[in-house]
Amino acid sequence: MSFLSPQDLCHLGSTSCYWRAAVQDPLLWRYFLLRDLPFWTSIDWKSLPDVEIFNKAFSEVSDNTLYDYMAIYKKSCPQSRKSWKSSRPRYGAVTSFLQSLVTQAEPRFAMFGPGLEELDNSLVRKMMTCPEILLVAGLPQRRIHGIGSGVSFQFNNNQKFNILTLYSTTSVERKRAREEQAAVVNKMFYQENSVVGNQQAVHYNVIAQVKKVCEVVDGFIYVANAEAHKKHDRQEELAHILAMIDPTLGPPNRPLLVLSCISQEDVKRIPCVYVAHQLQLNLLNQPWMVQDTVAATLTGLLSGIEWLLEEADCKNTQ
Repeated sequence: MSFLSPQDLCHLGSTSCYWRAAVQDPLLWRYFLLRDLPFWTSIDWKSLPDVEIFNKAFSEVSDNTLYDYMAIYKKSCPQSRKSWKSSRPRYGAVTSFLQSLVTQAEPRFAMFGPGLEELDNSLVRKMMTCPEILLVAGLPQRRIHGIGSGVSFQFNNNQKFNILTLYSTTSVERKRAREEQAAVVNKMFYQENSVVGNQQAVHYNVIAQVKKVCEVVDGFIYVANAEAHKKHDRQEELAHILAMIDPTLGPPNRPLLVLSCISQEDVKRIPCVYVAHQLQLNLLNQPWMVQDTVAATLTGLLSGIEWLLEEADCKNTQ
């Protein structure tokens, strides 16, 4: 059975009670899960497998505590999630049509993260100059002066949305740091020390200009550097994410799209499921999704934007 695909096994299990029991073998599905998971291009807050599944050897698991690896696989696999999405009730389309009759302001998203500045190819520049993939709607306003600033894009030649790009340093500082291969200080955040019990804890807050952005956006786009040959401080990255999505700065259920980004196709990447665990996204209380993205070709970007717009629309209609 290990030579069959998971889809074929599911079909085989539907033929009789015997095969239904046979194809649910946990060792078989654990093998499929560990084999296929690094090649999945997206994962979200509903489907992320628990980290204990990978840390515990199969021989250490007793018969009484076996995971249902088949259910975990089907829940996490992107193809399964797409089939669940396509099976939504028909009245959802009617609701969307009725909502389209009401004039609404275009949703705004704050985009930040090391993937904007560390990659050899600029994701933002590609987004601005690739109309066949993502159309720029109107004249871009590069400076952030308040509501409506940033760049407006048009998704599927229909829905407009606005992205406010937040850089941690100036372009001159970033260029100098790349030439000298030196680290730069992230100017979007400042540290605050506090005492929790007998230990000193460090957390980040956003500066005043960024705070104003966080108060008006409908969601967040975090561009993570997913290149395997680079060093990553995921603990600090998580601290920055938590500072941006602080519930005191806006609604706590605003979606977070993580673009797990590499410069170009031939660069070895960290699988998106691993990025999700490295960033400890399971600690967050709002909807999130990690989407594999390539800066040079924008591969995966539209899938992430589609999810983000749907989640932002669901939040606004609640």
